[in-house]
Amino acid sequence: MAICDWPEDERPREKLLQRGAGALSDAELLAIFLRTGVAGCNAIELARQLLQEFGSLRALLGAEQQRFCQGHGLGPAKYVQLQAVLEMSNRYLSECLQRGDALTSPQLVKRYLQFQLRDRPREVFAILLLDNQHRVIRFCELFFGTIDAASVYPREIVKTVLKHNAAAAILCHNHPSGVAEPSHADRHITERICDALRLIDVRVLDHFVIGDGEPISFAERGWL
Repeated sequence: MAICDWPEDERPREKLLQRGAGALSDAELLAIFLRTGVAGCNAIELARQLLQEFGSLRALLGAEQQRFCQGHGLGPAKYVQLQAVLEMSNRYLSECLQRGDALTSPQLVKRYLQFQLRDRPREVFAILLLDNQHRVIRFCELFFGTIDAASVYPREIVKTVLKHNAAAAILCHNHPSGVAEPSHADRHITERICDALRLIDVRVLDHFVIGDGEPISFAERGWL
């Protein structure tokens, strides 16, 4: 049965308008993105097939172009559309951070850092630079490593902070394994960075470790 023949309150678009995007399932949201189905398969049925094929919505959205385009009913045009949507989401989060205080928006900071680092195949160490009002100046990716480690140099972090005249910083890195629990090496390098930045009167407000679940905050654990 075509979606247009469904009861109005069961159609994805109408449901979103009436109840908000949060009320929709992954398949319903994906169906709205797809807009149409394929021969013998409406948009909802196609969305369910794709979710089963890729394993999850996250896996589908994070797929490389070649893999994405292999999906039934997908292709280069849909891939381009998806990348545009993802980039708009990224810029929206970035603008929200730039307009507010990073300290009063911890959940927004976590969402932004997850968006930047969660699906990276290798470890990336980055820093969120803040002014003296704790507004975001810039997000800088500084060190890139292997699947389970990245070499981090406090001297280079100090140089970056001075270059952008930052007054405070939030450190972050990802664990490609998906397990966000900080290692002893993570805690040790954080202490070294804090000591180095303290010499130039720059405070490290937090260090987030990004995995599959909720990011781990050093500040929330009392480690800073």
